[in-house]
Amino acid sequence: MAATDEDGEGGPATRPPLTRERVLGAAVALADEEGIGAVTMRALARRLGVEAMSLYHHVAGKEQILDGMVDLVFGEVDLPRVGAPWRPAMRARAASARDVLGRHPWATPLLDSRTAPGPATLLHHDRVLGCLRADGFSLVMAAHAVALLDSYVYGFATQEAALPGADDDGLAEAAAEITGGLDPDTYPHLVEMAADHVLRPGYSFGDEFAFGLELVLEGLERALDAG
Repeated sequence: MAATDEDGEGGPATRPPLTRERVLGAAVALADEEGIGAVTMRALARRLGVEAMSLYHHVAGKEQILDGMVDLVFGEVDLPRVGAPWRPAMRARAASARDVLGRHPWATPLLDSRTAPGPATLLHHDRVLGCLRADGFSLVMAAHAVALLDSYVYGFATQEAALPGADDDGLAEAAAEITGGLDPDTYPHLVEMAADHVLRPGYSFGDEFAFGLELVLEGLERALDAG
């Protein structure tokens, strides 16, 4: 008699049992490889080697899968410590979030769209607010800070993911292709930017992140000092 897994699916006895964690992990891996549009119940079932109906023992449907995927992503971002100085804590949290979103570019539009946030999502937001509040931010200023920081980090991650080329070499090639045929008399500033900045050795678009983040943090510190 053939061995079966916990959901009654026939399969090798060595197959790990189907769990909610396995379903969500497979969904994240599928989205990383093929984009969020590829995440369907049928595709997940094929990836896990089970029938699609088996998934419903662990997740209620696509929306619950998306909720769980977002929660896994938030769980990868470094949490600030309540009581730590806010500026280095927010800098580290922003850098961590950018790295995580670079690994999961499909997640950026979903992060604040879910109406049933999971425990990692709730803990993340609570710790961010707690760190700010413990270091002198009023409730209103903490709300301003979170909105500003998240807008910057999510916006940069979206722009970075949308740039042509998989790396800075690819971006340089795309910039050269776009600007190579431009008339410098008509578009002098674009040609200058490409020739004297983007196409020079050592250029990395990612370096813009730290520069912009420091401006955001400096602006928040000035607003905090001003009361």
